[in-house]
Amino acid sequence: MSFEPVVVIDGKGHLLGRLASTVAKQLLNGQKIVVVRCESLNVSGELFRNKLKYHDYMRKATIFNKTRGPFHFKAPSRIFYKAVRGMIPHKTARGKAAMERLKVFEGVPPPYDKKKRVVVPQALRVLRLKQGRKYTTLSKLSSSVGWKYEDTVAKLEEKRKLKSAEYYAKKRAYGKKLATATAAVEESDAAKKLAALGY
Repeated sequence: MSFEPVVVIDGKGHLLGRLASTVAKQLLNGQKIVVVRCESLNVSGELFRNKLKYHDYMRKATIFNKTRGPFHFKAPSRIFYKAVRGMIPHKTARGKAAMERLKVFEGVPPPYDKKKRVVVPQALRVLRLKQGRKYTTLSKLSSSVGWKYEDTVAKLEEKRKLKSAEYYAKKRAYGKKLATATAAVEESDAAKKLAALGY
């Protein structure tokens, strides 16, 4: 079995539960995984219904001491983290080691904005959810239950996209220049002479 050093998954457009199950299995196999853009994950069902479910979940508490848990996270990355944790035997040594191999983020923070990001086809909403069915974006659900950073993350993402678009435009221009220069060199007399000599 061969592993990548780190697999960076772009969470946008994936269904939360399906992605969590795939990630959990890979973590238990020993793969290191980073999931970025957790705020763009999707949950099937309309926002109102999911909000009611989440409020019901947030009411669950320990009777004798509320500081003992269970702890209900509101940030999208933590919601996804907890979904994965529920699919792993996290109290065993193997499970703890698996959870240490997972990193989750809202947006795309600096080290990973320059890395290749992949998708998981068996978890994509467009491929798995029937057309016309309602779905919720995790950032909307999180902000409706008390997450305060939706606007901040959106602003930072806009900045990152502008930066990457500039970089891509520069890269394309450089590629074109290189192609024209290479073609010009190939057409030059020196190249023809060298070709005649067998180089």
